[in-house]
This record gives sequence, C-alpha cells and structure tokens, in this order.
Amino acid sequence: MAENYDVIIIGSGPGGYVAAVRAGQLGLKTAIVEREHLGGICLNWGCIPTKALLRSAEILDHSTHLKDYGLVLEGKVSADVKAVVARSRGVSARLNSGVGFLMKKNKVDVIWGEAKITKPGEIVVSKNSKPVVEPQHPLPKNIKSQEGTYTAKHIIIATGARPRALPGIEPDGKLIWTYFEALKPDVLPKSLIVMGSGAIGIEFASFYRSMGVDVTVVEVLPTIMPVEDAEVTAIARKQLEKRGMKIFTSAKVAKVEKGAGSITAHVETADGKIQHITADRMISAVGVQGNIENLGLETLGVKTDRGCVVVDGYGKTNVPGIYAIGDVAGPPMLAHKAEHEGVVCVEKLAGLPNVHPTDKVKVPGCTYCQPQVASVGLTEAKAKELGRDIRVGRFSFAANGKAIALGEDQGLCKVIFDKKTGELLGAHMVGAEVTELIQGFVVAMNLETTEEELMHTIFPHPTVSESMKEAVLDAYGRVLNA
Repeated sequence: MAENYDVIIIGSGPGGYVAAVRAGQLGLKTAIVEREHLGGICLNWGCIPTKALLRSAEILDHSTHLKDYGLVLEGKVSADVKAVVARSRGVSARLNSGVGFLMKKNKVDVIWGEAKITKPGEIVVSKNSKPVVEPQHPLPKNIKSQEGTYTAKHIIIATGARPRALPGIEPDGKLIWTYFEALKPDVLPKSLIVMGSGAIGIEFASFYRSMGVDVTVVEVLPTIMPVEDAEVTAIARKQLEKRGMKIFTSAKVAKVEKGAGSITAHVETADGKIQHITADRMISAVGVQGNIENLGLETLGVKTDRGCVVVDGYGKTNVPGIYAIGDVAGPPMLAHKAEHEGVVCVEKLAGLPNVHPTDKVKVPGCTYCQPQVASVGLTEAKAKELGRDIRVGRFSFAANGKAIALGEDQGLCKVIFDKKTGELLGAHMVGAEVTELIQGFVVAMNLETTEEELMHTIFPHPTVSESMKEAVLDAYGRVLNA
C-alpha cells in the first residue's frame, strides 16, 4: 500500500527544501524527493560555492594593490587553485548537512531517488538514472524509504534547471565547460572564452580574471548583463575592461574548432566580420532550462512553455493538486525567488488567509562580479517603454566618503520614481557591496514607500548606503553632496 502524505515535494533545492520546512511548520505530513544533492544546484554547484570562489578572488585582487592602502607585503601572493576549490567545496558540504538537519527538525521525510508523477496525487520513486556529478555527501539519517509509490493531496515540482546548450557548441566537460567544470578546475587555464554575459558568465569571467587568466567574454546582445539597467552595465563593463578583460557585445560564437588542448571560437561581430579567438578553455553560459523531462507532465497535460512549467502567482499549474516553484517555473531563475515561491505555494495550499501572490517585479537581482551589480524593479528603459512619467536620480560613489575610504569609489546608485505618485519603480547599483545594500530598496518597494519617506529616513554616516539616500534626493533636485 502506498504511503500517504499531505505534501510531496520533488527536488530539494532552495525552493523545495524551504517549501518542505514551511509545510512541516504548518503541521502537514511532508516528504521531499531528491535524486542527487540536498540543497540542489544553488547550494552545491551555484550560488554558494561560486561566492566562496569569488571571495578568494576578491582577497587576491586586494593583495595586488596593497600599496594603495599604505601596506607593504614582501613577496608575491599567488593562488593555489586546488586549495581555493577545496574551500569552496567545503562551504557547500557544510550547508548540505545543514539542509539534512532542517528536514529532520521539521519532521520531513527524505526519499532518495527519482520521482515521476503517474497521476494527480501519486508519484513513483525509482533508482536515480542520472549519474551523480561527484561523491554524494553523507545521506541524512531521516531517509524514510527509497523506491516505491507515494500519494499526496498536493505535489510540488521543484526540480530546478540545468545549463542550456547551443547546437554544435555543446559542453564536453573538457574544452567546453558548464558551471560544473568551471567550479572545480584541476589547473587554471591560461586563457578562457566565456560565451554569455549573464550573471553566471560574468561571475566566472570575473573570478578567472582575478586568478590571472586571460579572459574574453562574448555576448550576443548589445550590453553585458542584459537584464540590468544599461547605465549601470556600462560602468561595470568599463571596470571589467580596466581589469584586463576583453568583451565583445553584439557578437556571437558562430562555431568552434577543437584542438588537442585548446579551442578556437569563430566570433561573428556586429559588422558581419569573423574573429578567430583561441583559448585553453571555453565556458558556455548561455542560460538555463527547466528540468521538466521524465516527470510525467506530458501525460498529465501539465502546461509548459519554453522549457518551464506554467504557473500562477501561487505556484498552481493547470492540473489540480500539482504545483511548480523555482527555476522550473520560469524566470527570474534565482534562489531567493524560489524560496519565496515555496513559502507562498505551501501557505496557499494550506489555506492560510491573506497569502499574496509572488510579485516578480520586486525580486532583486545580484551579480557578484567585481564590481558588484544589484537591482530591483524596472530599468529606466522599461519604465519608459511602459509609458511611465518618471524621475531619475543618480549618485556616484566618487562623492561617498566611505567608498573613497575603502578605495572603492567607482560606483553608482540610480533610482527611478513615478513623477506623479512618488512610487519607487526601480533601483540599480554598481560598486562595492551593493548586493548587500539593494535590500533596502526592496523593503521600501514592498512597503510602498514614497520618495518623501525615503528622504526623511536617516542613513548612518559614513556608509556606502548614504549613496542610496543621495540618489533619491537627486531625483527631486535636493542632492546634498554632489
């Protein structure tokens, strides 16, 4: 007889395990099915380990210009890539075990294997058909069972996404990498081509450049980090190029030729010319696609679009009792969006009152390159496209005392307001620690704060955050320090 649950969640990434925790808190009998790693891609192969790598890169960067801070270091600081990678993997392992603890604490059963929805309310779990990328961390002690049939009133799909591959330029794990290989190189390549300049591409480009690798970025669209505000990305590009990175925009990799230990990319530029760029390795960072295969969705008639499950603001699909959250439910494909969707989905299906649908406009985005980029809401171009009458404010880090003291004065805070109502429509930042600062604007937008309230908020001095208030003041002709 099949074991019955209130909620079964397929996938234990940020969306899945947070949904499981919330379901457990609400007293729902909950199970989570995982085929490979507790914590999913984000914890094991994405957000967390890349930040560990980038932290090592940041410290190495600072060590190269200690004289700017009046410091002298005898001898050269160099990177031990194996030690850098080992630290990164250790950080992931620590958090992986933490997810297992959270499942046990919240009485969530962990079912190890691969799930398929056979009909609404029923799944069959079989042995994993996908090879594990590296040895699995110790399995949590609260594994209920493995293979078998399970039933639940509510089934939440949280299977995440995987790297997208372009025909003819498919990653091979040797010369053409995805983020899996880029995260744990045995040795540093001397040269690298990065195809795609979204968050993943630019973060790896930034890391490898800091490690002393000759890096070339190729982006098909006119700007790098194309989802970000163009003014902000122009500043980021200038700083990345100043660090020695070569960047081609409005360009595409038409084809590649593989050698014994190198790869040559045929890069077609905007004027139709072909440039031949040879490097030791290439990273394919042309986006991700949802893991919707082999779940039984076609048979059940679950609607999908461009490789993702179609859902409403509460994670509901068109088939009753089946939900989807996180990357598999479409963009923005961000861990924090997945977590929020997981909570919203579970609270809604549990019947809690006053549950609000996920507002994707208020989902912040962060890119942890050097300099960092962070944003929330509408870009200036998008606000104009929507016909909004706007006020735009800007404040340069070159006029911020803390940024100057840090030696990080190349940055910008930009805000966009509705001229008529004072509603904050968007905020965009580039510079030191802006990924930590953007949440101030996220909170302001969520509370429907107006420009008047922001202008009367007291920011501590000296902090980089003061640039946020100054940008607001600038939008209304009241800037004080510029």
